[in-house]
Amino acid sequence: MGPAMGAGAADERVLVLGDSLSAAYNMPTESGWVARLSERLGPDGRVINAAISGETTAGARARLPAALERHKPSIVIIALGGNDGLRGISPAAMRDNLLAMIERSRAAGARVLLAGVRLPANYGTAFIERFRQVYRDVAERTGVRLIPMLLDGVAEDPSLMQSDGIHPNAKAQPIILQTVWSGLAPLLESDPEGSPAG
Repeated sequence: MGPAMGAGAADERVLVLGDSLSAAYNMPTESGWVARLSERLGPDGRVINAAISGETTAGARARLPAALERHKPSIVIIALGGNDGLRGISPAAMRDNLLAMIERSRAAGARVLLAGVRLPANYGTAFIERFRQVYRDVAERTGVRLIPMLLDGVAEDPSLMQSDGIHPNAKAQPIILQTVWSGLAPLLESDPEGSPAG
């Protein structure tokens, strides 16, 4: 399994656009899933963690052009939206920002992986469903690979969450990495044009 990873990850440059869920919030940076991804890719791959706690899709959209120019990634992982939802930003605006980031990343020659997040139950069933539908709509429209929920198998388990109930703890990071890897691994074997058109 190890050699296959190394072969697939040769010369890959992975840019992670995210928020506190990807920025190793309240834990050592090396414990976070992004740092663990760098370890898994091995010496032939490079991971750039551009995640910022509190980031929104609008903020990341504004920062993306400079990040693409500076890092020239072959793969972009977009794991954003939680702060949009928590701040009541409209799902339509969030969708437009995600679409724009995917388009910009592809124009720069990168493959894209989109990771969805969930909102706390107190935001109401109707809003939560509209929020979740954004990720499905964007994935269907663009053909990008979608991880429906970044914290799958984590958010439901209090022992894997910090006391605020929003952020995963250090024990959760290997599980998050495995979830991300399930979506990322097929991209490591595809060429830059290899994003299927839904």
